[in-house]
Amino acid sequence: MSTSTKVKKTFFCQNCGAQASKWVGKCTSCNEWNTYVEEIIQKDTKNSRLQVFSSNKNGSAKSNTSILLNEVGTADYPRIAVPGKELTRVLGGGIVPGSLVLFGGEPGIGKSTLMLQLTLRLKNLKVLYVSGEESEQQIKMRADRIGITTNTCFILQETNTQNIFQQITEIQPQLVVIDSIQTIHTSYIDSSPGSVSQVRECAAEFLRFAKETNTPVFMIGHITKEGSLAGPKVLEHMVDTVLQFEGDRNHIYRLLRCTKNRFGSTNEMGIYEMNGDGLREVLNPSEILITDRDTPTSGVAIAATLEGNRPMLIETQALVSSAAYGTPQRSSTGFDLRRLSMLLAVLEKRCGFKLGIKDVFINIAGGIRVEDPGIDLALVCAVLSSSEDIPIPQSICFSGEVGLTGEIRPVNKIEQRVSEAEKLGFKKIIISSHNLKGLQKKSFTIEIVAASKIEEVFGLIFG
Repeated sequence: MSTSTKVKKTFFCQNCGAQASKWVGKCTSCNEWNTYVEEIIQKDTKNSRLQVFSSNKNGSAKSNTSILLNEVGTADYPRIAVPGKELTRVLGGGIVPGSLVLFGGEPGIGKSTLMLQLTLRLKNLKVLYVSGEESEQQIKMRADRIGITTNTCFILQETNTQNIFQQITEIQPQLVVIDSIQTIHTSYIDSSPGSVSQVRECAAEFLRFAKETNTPVFMIGHITKEGSLAGPKVLEHMVDTVLQFEGDRNHIYRLLRCTKNRFGSTNEMGIYEMNGDGLREVLNPSEILITDRDTPTSGVAIAATLEGNRPMLIETQALVSSAAYGTPQRSSTGFDLRRLSMLLAVLEKRCGFKLGIKDVFINIAGGIRVEDPGIDLALVCAVLSSSEDIPIPQSICFSGEVGLTGEIRPVNKIEQRVSEAEKLGFKKIIISSHNLKGLQKKSFTIEIVAASKIEEVFGLIFG
């Protein structure tokens, strides 16, 4: 009788990771066409997987028995301090032991550089950096360019999980970095690296290792052409934290956002500057996002926005011109185009400005993308300034949301926005009249002007 390993074939959706017993043209989960591919799953009948993480760091086997919630202790595993305020803020205060972090971004955006900087600066921790894309010499060259030396960082050029766990057993690292999860494969799945089954199985092995040994694991992930993380959607559900590294190659600034965090807020954002010697933290983004001009220019307005708990002042730029080709154009960089169309419709319907026959172009200076509705008022004023060709005084900034009826709606955390504007030397800030409730105007030296309608703001600025 043959004792060969049982081989099972199945089909996976390359878009969402759904599984089917036979090929189908349209995925029933994500409704995408022609995304199912056949993969071979090899079942291990001998159950001979490496048990390299069957014990915790204290050497005792971890119990899998049930326990009362009140008896679970959390003080034994404090957060690991991270060098740098930006990454600490985004992670929610540091690295949680046993957490699995997925770190994605565009090719060449600086993912590997940021992770290497993190591992080199953790001088009190033993770190294992596993690279499936670059050789040891390439990583050494990047480390020399960064200019940070350490004796606690180990480099491993390997793509097989069994060999990786063997090295983990020998080194016993306190932090593991995988670069990248799409290049890692396990011998127990008979499919190519980067496939749905390989990504899911490898991530599950690192998840089990992280939870059973309380060792944090960072996994670098590729993204698709649509901008989402490559691989099955279940990968984002498995991990504890999902970080997204964004930026424009034409700009030197990079944004670190958190789209999922089981241990902190998802509203925080970190800003980095890409230099020849690595990524430098930008601790005061308001100074770099506001352009110094000698003479006032029409179509420019300063908005007091908020990213998580961090107040920022950004420059909004607008250009309004006559439609040269008959059909007006609407273009937006760093701002939602649909919301721009809504604001222009409010200006035309409620305020009487004929913008339907003009081209309108919007740009958020610095190459960042803002989703805070508190910049609506600044955008509207920039559009009106460009349309009338009247510059807005450089000492004025704005913070308010514009509603469909033309009213100025209040924004949250107005005290922090006003304090940031005052700190940067602005003389006047225009806010919603509804934000005056509970606002201590006497504690600020900046002039706070309240308005309830767009028409009032237009009269205050342009007379």
